[in-house]
Amino acid sequence: MGKISIETGRRIRNYRTNQHMSQEALAEKCGLHPTYIGQLERGEKNATLESIGKIADGLSVPLSRLLENIGAENDGENIPLEAYRILQERSETDQKKLIQILKLSVDLLK
Repeated sequence: MGKISIETGRRIRNYRTNQHMSQEALAEKCGLHPTYIGQLERGEKNATLESIGKIADGLSVPLSRLLENIGAENDGENIPLEAYRILQERSETDQKKLIQILKLSVDLLK
């Protein structure tokens, strides 16, 4: 599968695991099959927009956030995009800690 499918699957898995939800629980909330959720998370299947919408609802995440910056190219020059991807892949607790560290670091640069 392509990079977009892989990145979308990784994003779904991150949101799901951050909520301590199993693939089965997410599938039940979405009305989808657990095997399909696993295939999406591994980037083995292309999801329809309808399925992505159901998954976003099941995760209680806005569809726009679930798809934010997916497919955006990063050639090493787009530092904010790289920072976003690093943050997005972490738990909410880790994200909050990293933001605090970033803010403290910015203060030190003044």
